Amino acid sequence: MTERVTVDMWFDPICPWAWVTSRWLLEVEQVRPVDIRFHVMSLAVLNEGRDLPEEYQEIMRSAWGPVRVCVAAEQRHGPEVLRKLYTAFGNRFHLGQERDPGTVAAALADAGLDPALAEAATDSGYDTALKASHHAGMDPVGYDVGTPVVHAPGPDGDRVAFFGPVVTPAPKGEAAGRLWDGVLLVAGTPGFFELKRSRDVAPSFS
Repeated sequence: MTERVTVDMWFDPICPWAWVTSRWLLEVEQVRPVDIRFHVMSLAVLNEGRDLPEEYQEIMRSAWGPVRVCVAAEQRHGPEVLRKLYTAFGNRFHLGQERDPGTVAAALADAGLDPALAEAATDSGYDTALKASHHAGMDPVGYDVGTPVVHAPGPDGDRVAFFGPVVTPAPKGEAAGRLWDGVLLVAGTPGFFELKRSRDVAPSFS
């Protein structure tokens, strides 16, 4: 690629693996001609109706709040606000390991937004827009995956959609660019579906 292109990533703020991938993509943005655009998907929406352990069900119940707040912020300020809000959420949720009731409002303040937007966390009125964003990201990939989901330019000018990569820690500099080159190559190969191995480490945010 020589001309800059747009690469779209769908995230749920609570997912640590998506957070690492997002930090990798921001590194890619510095060394390849791509501009990263962020969108909201929802693990709570993805898991609706599924038979889950009670502990995970509780996590999913709490997961509605941050994505609703993202949608509310996007509606008020435009989609570009998601980059800084996602960064603020990630810094609080993953780097700071904060989960107290004031975390969402604090993240909004970090992003220069009105902390009162935190009230959207309990407002199901945002769910129609949330689900529309979710389906825009997930439908081209399928529903046996989660987040991160990336849509990128394919080799023939079309768009390719894929889950991942799941990587930790986020590669930096040219290492990030080389991983991007490889991911784009396999994702753009007709008939390519899966490359996977078992994870044996926790996500690293370094």
